[in-house]
Formats: sequence, structure tokens, C-alpha cells
Amino acid sequence: MHTSVRTPTTDMEVTSIRLERELKDKLREIAGNQGYQALIRDVLWNYVQQKSGEWKPRFSRTDIRASIAATAQQEERCVLTGQLIQSQEPMLLGLTRNGDMVPLSVESLAG
Repeated sequence: MHTSVRTPTTDMEVTSIRLERELKDKLREIAGNQGYQALIRDVLWNYVQQKSGEWKPRFSRTDIRASIAATAQQEERCVLTGQLIQSQEPMLLGLTRNGDMVPLSVESLAG
């Protein structure tokens, strides 16, 4: 994630955003000790990196415990290579050490 190198909050600009109470509660729940504002920054940075082509891998092959064949239902990006996986293309779903399922290109685990 982008915020692995933390920017001091004094170097950040204050921005106001309106969120549904339920969304804010869910973000707090997911964020745990990280804090939901840091989680929102991570989510936004990941989105910007994916859309701008500045994608950086967050996982290595050793993070993948198992994989299963799948078909992309929407455009995805392989978490190992950054390769775009188009809708309806074959792909893999990788089970990470943390129990997350992540998109993988078919070629990403070869070799």
C-alpha cells in the first residue's frame, strides 16, 4: 500500500468528505488500530495507482498459499505482475497467507 512510508499528518491537507454512518462504521471496523482515515488514504492511493499506471506489487509469489481457476467478471489487475485481466478472461484467484483472495493472471505463478 502507498502509505507504508507514512507522510506526517502536518504535511497533509485537510479535506472534508461526507460518508454514510454505516460506511464509516464499517471502515472503522475494518481498519482496527490503523484508523479509518489511514485506511481511506490507502484505498484511494491504491485506486489512483491502478488507474494511473503507477501500480506497484503488494504481494510476492511466496504470499500465495493456493490458487484456483476463475473467470474475471470485471477488469482486474494481477497483484503480482500488475497485468490487466480483462472481463471474461481466464484468471486465478490466489489465497494469501492472510486469507484474502486476490486476482492473479494465469501466467503469474508459472515457472
